[in-house]
Amino acid sequence: MNIPVTDRAQVLTQALPYIKQYAGKTVVIKYGGNAMVSDELKDAVMQDIVLLHTVGIKPVLVHGGGPEINAMLKKTGKESKFVGGLRYTDEETMDIVQMVLAGKVNKELVGQLGKHGGRAVGLCGLDGSMLTAVKHKEPDLGLVGDITRVDVTLIRNCLQNDSIPVVATIAGGENGEKYTINTDTAASELAAALGAEKLVLMTDVRGLLRDKDDESSLISVVQVSDVPRLKKEGVLSGGMIPKIECCVEAVRRGVRRTHIIDGRIPHSILIEMLSDEGIGTMFL
Repeated sequence: MNIPVTDRAQVLTQALPYIKQYAGKTVVIKYGGNAMVSDELKDAVMQDIVLLHTVGIKPVLVHGGGPEINAMLKKTGKESKFVGGLRYTDEETMDIVQMVLAGKVNKELVGQLGKHGGRAVGLCGLDGSMLTAVKHKEPDLGLVGDITRVDVTLIRNCLQNDSIPVVATIAGGENGEKYTINTDTAASELAAALGAEKLVLMTDVRGLLRDKDDESSLISVVQVSDVPRLKKEGVLSGGMIPKIECCVEAVRRGVRRTHIIDGRIPHSILIEMLSDEGIGTMFL
């Protein structure tokens, strides 16, 4: 791409105040959706994270792996069961989830970050009792858990050693059980426990839309106090509700700002964090 030198200088000048503002601060990034499927988008995300780390920001990458899990289940002939649109996880499925998330996907992301010059460490919620959970009860989804305790000691150690933590969202139970955890929820809980400056949720939509069928109706900034009103007006609906609840909970627990951004746009993390325009919806 042939960008004039003056334009490049302007981009760097615009980014400088944000780099200074976030230097030394922790930013938790939830990574999932189409950004995990497309090689081009995956490469852009890894570049963004390494750049943030290089300029002194402390990124923590929290990831899911739904498409990879679906592919492995299909390969093994395991039929997926859904309850109210949510995947039921039995013991056999849990073994596959752990293998894919904590093994294949996690280590691939560590390798991708390394390819771009980042020093990353692969972790999952079982390591150091990072995430402890109990079984989710309503509806009964099998080995799907709700987080009861968070210990971020290992993540802090990684950050102090100038490494990028990459966390797969599997939790342990009090009696040795293993649970899958919603990735947005896990990222929110970790961000709060770390006292993060920002929580960024990458999704497959532009952000919060006033009209879900009109992408030009993006709401750029939302005050947490306005969320009940937006829910009452029907602006919040469907799959956006749990994502926004994660953002609101993180802000209430001390995370300064949370963001929902469109992971389908290359370098959306940098655009949101290091430019005047931003790209998604920010919660204050």
